[in-house]
Amino acid sequence: HFVMSLWMCIVLNPHYKPEQKGFWLRQLRRWNSVDVCPLEDGNHGSELTNLTNALPQGPPGNPDSLTRPHRTVFTRAIEACDLHWQDPHLQHIITEDHYTNYCYHDNLNSSLFDARGWPLWHEHVPTACARVDALRSHGYPKEALRLAIAIVHTLRRQQQKQLEFFRTHKKELLHKGITSVTNLEGWVGHPLDPIGTLFSTLMETGRGGEDGAAALTELPVFPTQRFLEEGDTFVSLAVETALIGLGQQRVMPDGLYAQEKVCRNEEQLLAKLQEVDLDHTLVKIFRKQATSLLEAGPYSGLGELLYRESVPMHTFAKYLFTSLLPHDAELAYKIALRAMRLPVLESTSPSGDFSRPQHIVSVVPNRLPRWFTLSHIETQQCELASTMLTAAKGDARKLETVLESIQKNIHSSSHIFKLAQDAFKIATLMDSLPDITLLKVSLELGLQVMRMTLSTLNWRRREMVRWLVTCATEAGVFALDSIMQSWFTLFTPTEATSVVATTVMSNSTIVRLHLDCHQQENLANSARTLALQCAMKDPQNCALSALTLCEKDHIAFETAYQIVLDAAATGMNYTQLFTIARYMEHRGYPMRAYKLATLAMTHLNLSYNQDTHPAINDVLWACALSHSLGKNELASVIPLVVKSVKCATVLSDILRRCTLTTPGMVALHSRRNSGKLMPLEKAPLRQLLDATIGAYINTTHSRLTHISPRHYSEFIEFLSKARETFLMAHDGHIQFTQFIDNLKQIYKGKKKLMMLVRERFG
Repeated sequence: HFVMSLWMCIVLNPHYKPEQKGFWLRQLRRWNSVDVCPLEDGNHGSELTNLTNALPQGPPGNPDSLTRPHRTVFTRAIEACDLHWQDPHLQHIITEDHYTNYCYHDNLNSSLFDARGWPLWHEHVPTACARVDALRSHGYPKEALRLAIAIVHTLRRQQQKQLEFFRTHKKELLHKGITSVTNLEGWVGHPLDPIGTLFSTLMETGRGGEDGAAALTELPVFPTQRFLEEGDTFVSLAVETALIGLGQQRVMPDGLYAQEKVCRNEEQLLAKLQEVDLDHTLVKIFRKQATSLLEAGPYSGLGELLYRESVPMHTFAKYLFTSLLPHDAELAYKIALRAMRLPVLESTSPSGDFSRPQHIVSVVPNRLPRWFTLSHIETQQCELASTMLTAAKGDARKLETVLESIQKNIHSSSHIFKLAQDAFKIATLMDSLPDITLLKVSLELGLQVMRMTLSTLNWRRREMVRWLVTCATEAGVFALDSIMQSWFTLFTPTEATSVVATTVMSNSTIVRLHLDCHQQENLANSARTLALQCAMKDPQNCALSALTLCEKDHIAFETAYQIVLDAAATGMNYTQLFTIARYMEHRGYPMRAYKLATLAMTHLNLSYNQDTHPAINDVLWACALSHSLGKNELASVIPLVVKSVKCATVLSDILRRCTLTTPGMVALHSRRNSGKLMPLEKAPLRQLLDATIGAYINTTHSRLTHISPRHYSEFIEFLSKARETFLMAHDGHIQFTQFIDNLKQIYKGKKKLMMLVRERFG
């Protein structure tokens, strides 16, 4: 962009002779035709027609003007070679302080003057401003200032005319409810920076810059104030120009580079504006411009009608809001609320009815053109909302309006969450009681975030849920009760039990809320009801939490247990059932633990090679529990073990434990047992022994089909373990000998391995 402005300045030198201009034109065209010549907007997406000159380049409707090649950084300078300084009106603007003896002076209807006789200059604004830049650069500050003032007067008049036109046609335009944009090429973010040029030209004069008023007033023929109407100063003119430019409704350009330029240029202008102290005169200008921008319809980015692809006004509106707030709060809020819109994220254009907020579904994918700076824009929108929330603290009516605007216009759950957190921080900042109005807004926004992220994935969801419970706790017992009553619209069953209900029933919450016994009981009832509803909906993930939450209420606890039993057959896996079974034993319900453990066993399947399976400890625990309860319980569990477990080492471990102690000795009701060890020859241990021997035989064959020499010694150790189990049987010695002979016969091809088997087992 610097290259572009520089070449515009060079070719617009007022004292160039035609042959010099011709030389530069040939040079620029040569550079322009090089393949690697940089493009004007930094990407290949843009096909703007010739916008530099005010007059069309050829006959109207010429299709060639629409199919122009890509515009490079030299295109505008090449086009500017056609411009000249011979226009008599232009000459009068830049050379005359007064317009006496000027033939057009009396003709006030002419477009060359406004109603007060000030000269106007109707060239395409960026081109006209490029002339101002060229005059300054080539050492003509006086002329540059005169032309700049004529351009500003033209902008003012144009704004007035647009305002009047919209007022006349307001009804039909609003009835349509949609608008096209009046400026394809905005002045802020423009490659030639027209508004920046006007602003700095006027400000340097107003502040007496190096080529400003100080230099000008040395010339006796240049009475600077005569350029301004009463009450105007160069500074006020500069500020008004910046406000007109920033408020212009304009299309977001294509391409990352061009879009970043729009943001950057806007921020640079606002930074310059922030250096200006607002006096009484400037506040008047702010008021006038803010009102105009609200009423100027499709010509203004803050008008009632907004084109879907127009550049958002959030950053500018935040500056207007903070500037106007001390002087005219009503107007400040009007501006900020109007600027909250972001139609590019809405699936439908807003209808003509502006009274009702419409909750429009967000359609982020498939929108054209691509907005590369969208995340920055959404952050700015969030900043604007946050600024309004902070300012509206304590004012319930204003907060309600801001809240509605946020809910209608912000489509990102992360940004709404940030606003909810901001509001919460401000509401609870004081040591005194929290600001209840802002706290309500914070909670309301938090609830919206919950609804938005309930069915869509958000990596911060867990943090969001925890935060909401904190916020509701701060808001009080009614808020907590309310979120528990409507939990299914806000949380998943797991979140509702593991985070919401658990936090509500914690001691810290009770202390924080200063509840009496009656309130505590009511809140606990709500939490238990929620827990049971969640257990019904998702027993796999919520049953254990529900049991824990209902411990102190007999009926609720029984209901939760029944839910687990009903779900055990279909909805739950062995891991969940074992976990609940262990919990029941821990709570002092061994028979319930046993019942759940047997149900868990029916879901389990341990194959021969799964000797490190995570469920092994649970199986050993279940067998130990059955053994401790008595013979009958052990007898019932062993067939289940035999059916589910095919792993020899696990079965031999269970078998060994069962033969070491008497069943029921651990239980309180051990008197009904004989106190004798159970015989291995009889059921149920005989069944377990046979299954274990069978598992060793099967595993041996399975291992031998794919064995490699490096596993031979490990295999021999495995056979030694198998022998220990075989020998527990009455005829185990004979069985084992037959088993080994069998192996030698079948696997005689594995000579080295069979030699090792002979060495160890004969």
